[in-house]
Amino acid sequence: MSPTKKLIVFAATAIFSACLYAWSGAAEDETKRPTRKPVTGEAAEREVNVMEKQPARPPVPPLTRAERHVLIERGTERPFSGKYWNHFVDGAYACRACNSLLYLSTDKFKSNCGWPSFDDEILGAVRRLPDPDGRRTEIRCARCDGHLGHVFLGERFTPKNMRHCVNSLSLVFVPREKVKVERAILAGGCFWGVEHFMKQIEGVISTGCGYTGGDMRSPSYRQVCTGRTHHAEAVEVVFDPTRVTYETIVKRFFEIHDPTQLNRQGPDVGTQYRSVIYYTSEDQRRTAKKLIEILKAAGYDVVTELVPAEHFWAAEGYHQDYVTKHADAEICHAPVARFGKWEPKKPEFRPDDAP
Repeated sequence: MSPTKKLIVFAATAIFSACLYAWSGAAEDETKRPTRKPVTGEAAEREVNVMEKQPARPPVPPLTRAERHVLIERGTERPFSGKYWNHFVDGAYACRACNSLLYLSTDKFKSNCGWPSFDDEILGAVRRLPDPDGRRTEIRCARCDGHLGHVFLGERFTPKNMRHCVNSLSLVFVPREKVKVERAILAGGCFWGVEHFMKQIEGVISTGCGYTGGDMRSPSYRQVCTGRTHHAEAVEVVFDPTRVTYETIVKRFFEIHDPTQLNRQGPDVGTQYRSVIYYTSEDQRRTAKKLIEILKAAGYDVVTELVPAEHFWAAEGYHQDYVTKHADAEICHAPVARFGKWEPKKPEFRPDDAP
């Protein structure tokens, strides 16, 4: 074989070997891509429960390389580079990877840290895990396990004293008109206890204490306590109907207060403590009536009123989330399983003056 032919054969062999090496290396890289670590123990059980309560969401576009780096590889975007760090529009924020709702815009605040900041999450939407660095607490989407960022306590940015520091690349904004939620307005004695137990239901997005059913505009707590405004202490429950039904919420309402007590609840006496369901639709009225009939058939002398929803006046700030903020708070509500077994969760204590 001539020297020229030997050179051609050698070159061809080298090119073939290089291509084969590159192909095998790419395949190896594919197998080494970060994968989701298995979750075991209580975390696995909690995740399964959350997943069962969330139906399939609309398909999402494929993740970009930058989004994969954050959501899958647990990376972090540069501060002040994301599109949501200074974004304040009414609506909600969902997981970019699976479309599950994570945060409400009402819980977003300006921290000037360079990343979106929230002082609360939608109940059951976010998981917390110790960060590998041994110092911080990582937060992930409870549905798909996508990395969101980290949570910090004790910084005193807001009264809730908590900051979810989230990557913009982990989020997608949902305008208010596209957020599919429903409201339940319930009055059953002191609103501290009602709110405390209502917010423990998976699928509840937010809760708020307030006044309704009276004839005074924007009443104060002192005015309502006189009984002359005719308002009732009530709780507004905003929930995701794809994760929890209105019937489930009303069942729990009947189990955490005594619906047979007229114009009182335990030691709290007065018309402002009456038992009322303020329905927002005919479907809600029918559901509530059905449950009342079930209780009456079981021997309960139910005095709960069914009244069309009126304007809900938010109570003063110090009433909101009261039991969570005060470890020694006394409430006159005790769960009774009138519709089946139910074990309420223990509250997570987040005092306003945490160090």
